[in-house]
Amino acid sequence: MKIEDDRKSKRQSIVFSLAFELGFMIAVPIVIFSLLGGFLDKKMETSPIFILIGVFISIFVSGYSIYQKIKSITDNQ
Repeated sequence: MKIEDDRKSKRQSIVFSLAFELGFMIAVPIVIFSLLGGFLDKKMETSPIFILIGVFISIFVSGYSIYQKIKSITDNQ
């Protein structure tokens, strides 16, 4: 019974850690590229063109980061 509890606890810890890491992989690029886009829009006096470009770039960066993470997890198993 103790061994099962330890395995369950370890599995929950791994899942929590992975969810936290994936959240950062999504949030950090969106924040960085949106702020950069906002700065460029303000400097060049454009409508939200650069913010939108930044969001689209962050989607691709986040997607690639998640792909690499999932690939490394599946390669280890």
